[in-house]
This record gives sequence, C-alpha cells and structure tokens, in this order.
Amino acid sequence: MARDATRRGPTRRQLLIGGGLGVGLLVAWKFWPRSYTPNLRAREGETVYNAWLKLGRDGHVSVAVPQAELGQGAWTALPQILADELGADWRTVAVEPAPLSPLYANTFLAAQAADDSGWPSGLQGTGRWLSRRYATRSALMLTGGSSSVRAFETPLREAGAAARVMLCMAAAARWGADWRELEARAGFVWRGSDRIPFAELAEAAVGYTPPDPVPLREDVEGRLSGQPLPRLDAPAKIDGSALFAGDIRFPDMVYASLASGPWGSRLAGIDRAAGNGVPGALRTFEDAEWVAVVGTNWWAAHKALMRMRPRFHLRRPFVTTQGISAALTAALDGEGTRVFEAGDIAGPFPGASPVSQTYEVGLAPTAALEPLTATVRIIGDAVEVYAGCQAPGLARAAAARGAGVAEHQVTFFQTFAGGGYGRKLELAAIEQAASLARQMSRPVQLTWSRLQEIMRDSYRPAARARLTGWMKQGRLEAWQARIAAPATAVEVARRIGASGGLARPGFAAVAGARPPYGIPNVAVDQVETEIGIETGLWRGEAHSYTCYFTECFVDELALAAGLEPLAFRTFLLQNNPRLAQCLATAASIGGWDGGARGSGMGLACHSAFGSHIACLVEVEVTGDQRLRVSRAVAAVDCGRIVNPELVKQQVEGGIVHGVAAAIGRPVEFADGLPVARTFGAWGLPILRDAPEVSVELIDSDEAPGGVTELGVPPAAPAIANAYFSLTGQRVRTLPILVGAGQAAA
Repeated sequence: MARDATRRGPTRRQLLIGGGLGVGLLVAWKFWPRSYTPNLRAREGETVYNAWLKLGRDGHVSVAVPQAELGQGAWTALPQILADELGADWRTVAVEPAPLSPLYANTFLAAQAADDSGWPSGLQGTGRWLSRRYATRSALMLTGGSSSVRAFETPLREAGAAARVMLCMAAAARWGADWRELEARAGFVWRGSDRIPFAELAEAAVGYTPPDPVPLREDVEGRLSGQPLPRLDAPAKIDGSALFAGDIRFPDMVYASLASGPWGSRLAGIDRAAGNGVPGALRTFEDAEWVAVVGTNWWAAHKALMRMRPRFHLRRPFVTTQGISAALTAALDGEGTRVFEAGDIAGPFPGASPVSQTYEVGLAPTAALEPLTATVRIIGDAVEVYAGCQAPGLARAAAARGAGVAEHQVTFFQTFAGGGYGRKLELAAIEQAASLARQMSRPVQLTWSRLQEIMRDSYRPAARARLTGWMKQGRLEAWQARIAAPATAVEVARRIGASGGLARPGFAAVAGARPPYGIPNVAVDQVETEIGIETGLWRGEAHSYTCYFTECFVDELALAAGLEPLAFRTFLLQNNPRLAQCLATAASIGGWDGGARGSGMGLACHSAFGSHIACLVEVEVTGDQRLRVSRAVAAVDCGRIVNPELVKQQVEGGIVHGVAAAIGRPVEFADGLPVARTFGAWGLPILRDAPEVSVELIDSDEAPGGVTELGVPPAAPAIANAYFSLTGQRVRTLPILVGAGQAAA
C-alpha cells in the first residue's frame, strides 16, 4: 500500500549517499574538487566554510545555489539538503545565487548529454568522462533536465557534513570533549542538555579540518529531509520584493523594445521618420536581424518601434503548417538511425499479427509569462548583467559578445526567472541588451514584447511517429518505433554556444521512446528532420511527445487484443515494479472503471528523469464543444524525497502544462509567419478550466529522481485515451480537436 511521503520522516536508508557501494555513512571526501578555490564572497560577520556554505555570527546560514529558480523550487530543495546535514534551524536558512565557478558545473547533465549523443557502447564511459571534463573546465552551470537534486545532492550533503563536524570540533574544544560524542541539530551543537549556538562557533570552527572521509548524520529524529518545509523564495514573491530582471533599476537607466522576424529572417527596412516625435523615445538602432528603440520608458520605446513598422526578409521557402507536416511525413520513409535495439526485431514472429499506427504532434509554444528580459550596466570596462537564465556562464559569453569585451570583464547576476522551462536558455536578449548598453553608454533594460516572443519563440518541435507492434494471443512479441523529429538539443547547443563538448548528432530527440514495458524485441529509430523552423527545449523535453506516441499506441494494442488497458499494461510491467505500483495506485485512487465506452477516463504512465509516474484523467466535452479535463490523479515514485510539498507542486504544474499542450489551439504558420500574434490566440486553458489535480507520493528508498518535468509526458496521452473512451473517436494528433478524431476500428 503506497504511503504519502508527508506522513513520515526519512529512513536510515534514505539518508545514505551511494549506499549501494557499501560505503555506509561515510562520504568519499577525497573526491572533493580541491583544484578549484571557492569564490563565495563573505559579507561583514560571515564566514565562508566551502563553496556552498557561509555562516554568520548572527546565526544565519547562507547556502549558495548554482541552479536558476524558475518556480521549480531549486532555491528551497537544495538548501534543505545542506541544512539537513548541517543540523540547521530552517528559520535561519537563506539562499543566494552561486557565482560562476567550475565547482558548480552540472556534470550530471553533461554526462546525460553524452549518453544522448550516441557514443558506441564501448565508448560511453569515455564520452561521459569527456563531457564532465568539458563542463567542469568551462564552468558549465546549467539548469534543466530535472537534474538539480540529482546533480547536487552529494556535494551539498558533503558540504553540510563537513561544516557540522567543524562546528562540533570547535564546541568540543570549549567543553574539553570528544567531538564524536556531540551532535548538531536545530542550529546548536549539543552535549546532553548543554548547547552552543552555531553563531558562537562560526568563526572559530572554520579553523578546524574535517576527517577524510567525513561522516554523514546517523540520527533520524528531527531531520529536515523529507519534510514539507516552506519555500525560501515564497515570502519575497508574495510581498513583491523578489527581483526579476525587469525589476532592476539604476540611475540614468533607459528602456528598450526590440523587433525581429522569425528565425532566419533579415531586417529589410523601417519607416524611421514615423517614430519621430514620440515623447520619451530617444534613439533607434538597427542590426542585420533586428531593430530596437531606446526610450526613457518602455512604453515610449515600444510605441515608436511599432510606428516604424519594421519589415523583414523571410527565408524561402516560407514555413507553413502543412509544410512542416509534409516534411515529417516524408522523413518517416527516409533513412534513419537506430538508437536502441533489444532482442531480434527482424523476426520472424510466427503466429503474430502486426498492428501499426501513425501519430503526430504539432509545435507547442513556450508561453512563458515573463518574456525574455535583461538589464545591463557598463561601468568603465566592467559589464554587469542581470537576468534569469538557465546557463549563466553562456549568458556571460553572450554579453561579452554584445558589449565587445572579454568574458572576464562581465559579471552575471542571477535573478528570479518567471517560468519558461527551456526558454530561459535562450540568450539573444542578453546579447542585444549588452550591445545597446555599449552604444548608449547608459544602463539599458531590454524587454521583449509578447509579439516579439511569439515571432522568435523556440517552440517545442513537431514530430511524427510510426509504431508497429506484433501481437500473438494477447501478448506483445515485438515493438518498433520510428520517429521523425528535429535534432532540437543540437540546435539549442549550437545557438547558445554549448556544443563544444556536449553534442554530437543528438538522440535526445527520441528520449523516452524506449517503452518502459517488458517486450522481448524492441527497436527505436530516429529520423533527423529539418522542418524549416528553429525549435527549443520545452518542459518535458522529447518525453512530451514520445510518451504520447507510446501510451496512445499501448491503448490501441490493448483494444486490438480485446484486453482492458490497465490489465494489459500491468502484465507488461512485470519487470518494472516501481512503475507498476504507480499505475495501480493511480487507478485505485482515481476509481478506474475500465475505460468503457462513455466513461471519459484514460490512463498513461511513464518513466523519465530517474522517476516514475502514472496518470488517470477524466474528460468531458462542454456545451460549446470544448474538451475539458475535469480531474487528474497522479501517482509518483521519485525515490527518496527532499521536500514532498515541492514534489506535489511540480507534478501538479507539469500536468497542467501537459493539459494545455493537449487541448490548446494548434500553433500554425502561414507564409513564414505564426498565425497567432497574441498570448490569448493560443487558446490555452485558463484557471476556471484547470482540472482538479491530486498527487500521491509513493514511499521509496531509491536514489532521488527529477520531478519538475515529470508530470508533462503522461498528461496528453491520458487525455487522448480518455477522449476515446468518452466518444469512441481515436485521436492521433496533438493538440486534440473535438470531433476531428479518427473513428476507432
């Protein structure tokens, strides 16, 4: 029986790091990257302990976090890991963005990129080593891939444990005791009923050297790990004191609005005179690809820009929705690359009958509430950049290009980012703001308009798949997936300057296409496809469409076999017990009725980012012929949990994100331009349409997995399967249009 993680404290096994290696409670401190010196800055009264931690003589605990806060809770979960191991009082914990340093490189994500790059099996270890090495040497700090906890749990625990031991050593010296007999909790070092606050020990303790290896905490009482602690970023966001890039203010600062055409276009001309006379507009700047107006306020700059009616040469042939679909359709019959194979997909499979279907997903907008924004100030030969960015080191390089200076002259200040998972990897606005600041010799804040965001959006790629399964007496003997999609990860790496050690021809475009089921013979083929438009990383990455392909097809195979969808999946998950438990839990809590005709219920499940999720949804068609998701139930196994409330928030948000992509309006292009020109034109669900979402967390002692993107993949296929159970109409395209489905066989 699954238990919600909020109802228990951490188990002893949950607090082990790498326990499978038999190291008990001892961490391999010798692997600490000592070749790099921490570059944290201490304020008055603060003592720097290591790259991750500062303690103040007033008792505050400041944790440096290398991940951008986009609403996913990284600025809470990561400090919670360190504070738990330190024995801190959560009320004294603060967070600050980590400075650029190799110590904060996301080597976990770099190794994953190597795995997605198609290294031969015998060289995968070499590929991972090279990617980690590249990431470290270039201080490649990246937020993405639901990697924050998985990437930084170990160094944060080590840092907290080391500081705790040093504090105990300092207290032991006062008491004339053995530090091993002391404990740290609630912000004090304890010897029986005697205690000394961290604040009194902070300056003295830094002079002690922890043992190698350093021991982790053995006690399980009063731990912070596993508790639904309040978010550290919430108070500032509630009272308005939180700083986003658009909140930065400097004396003599000016504001800029910018226009460019779609990807690949060039500036053709403007009616410069038409912008004259707008009060507050100061100067106009033209580039090969864009035009910008700088003013004393953003509205003046934008009004002048719109009056100039910028015109752009679009590259030919013009991008159209039909052209994108045609390119994907043609690619499916072209030459592809086998990215995964198990068993013998060539067959033959005596007595088995093939079932084949084709599915397609369209482009999906990033639709971030905060458009790309950057504030840049240049003082002498020093450049300051303020932005919410998922790759601050690459942002520094972009600003250096724009300002015409060396990278070491640029200091990047991380602000909060207003959503846009993947969108905040894009660096164009930062480079443009730096260029404008250099030319204006004044601080410049550049904010893209919504129209500019749409014109230059990095859409989730369109993709098309042909899936074939060989069925024999209700058993699935073989599975082949052939997927045509752009190599989005490679495109993004090239755009942001991260391709130098991370990307060869990328298999990330079919991530998640390997089914999580026990099928004897499996093959996954990728057909890299040029669709005429640049695409970008999106919440859920390729899993957002590969799960749709897989889970819709599984439902169709169950129908072909005359089996109920839950029972069919459960049989196939005999070798995947964690996902099977998620599926059984979601079905039980959601009241699964078998998906009979008219029920409006649908199921989907998926394994991704080191975690597992199953989702049950219920849908209805409203009187005005809109598809509405009335409720969603998810069961999640994401390993040991740092903060269960954060997990629930992210899964809920991911499901709503997936719902929006499934039932919003299609993103269409005509004559090279997006048809939708406003936020509302996408037809995304609004709050009154949001489903009731419940999330059950399954107790697990496994290594932590990622959750920020986990809720997205199963939402769309669960909705499509529910729509079939409601109407008998099988839909094989996204987004789902009411009445446009294909009749079930």
